[in-house]
Amino acid sequence: MIQSTHNQKLKEIRKLLRQRDGRFVAEGEDLLAAADVAGWPAIERLVAGVDIEPDVLARVSGLASGTRALAVYEERWAEVPSGPLCVALWGVHDPGNVGTVLRGALAFGAASVAIGPDTADPYGPKAVRASMGAIFSVPLVRVQSVDELPGERLALVAHAGQPLRGRTEATIVVGAERTGLPDDVVKACDRIVHIPIASESLNAAMAATIALYELTRP
Repeated sequence: MIQSTHNQKLKEIRKLLRQRDGRFVAEGEDLLAAADVAGWPAIERLVAGVDIEPDVLARVSGLASGTRALAVYEERWAEVPSGPLCVALWGVHDPGNVGTVLRGALAFGAASVAIGPDTADPYGPKAVRASMGAIFSVPLVRVQSVDELPGERLALVAHAGQPLRGRTEATIVVGAERTGLPDDVVKACDRIVHIPIASESLNAAMAATIALYELTRP
């Protein structure tokens, strides 16, 4: 049983919480259970009271309240984004929003989530936690161009274009809350759509989730 924070395994885990090298850390029994269900083998797994002293694990944890279990996994990236329904994130800097989009993508059956330029790392600790386990079930792919996206490309722009309605095979392209999508990305999409709302805008995670609902509802 590990009894010291100077243990080499723990040093590597602390480093991964700051900077990933193709591996990432998931903390919490629910996340580890989601990984098990999805068939993701852990490279390293530590459970308080079994593999490591609870107070030592708490000192390594990135959670303010500590954790009872954590594990290290290999990142997985698909080669191309798949449809019929995909979400693409462009310039979404908040990792919490990225993780929440993954959760929404899983809930509404999106085939993949595309991570565009200047978007937060979906395998970062905050994004992994916000995904509530969806990180292990929704295929992720890096993209650099709208041309790589499947189906009809729908640029989600507040108060512009057509109201988003009905079912279609598409990629919904979502930008940051304040700056929105870059002009060149909007122009590269097939259509501009918006979610009819009374306020100025929605954050990226809310907008993506509502769009997914609209594109999948009966």
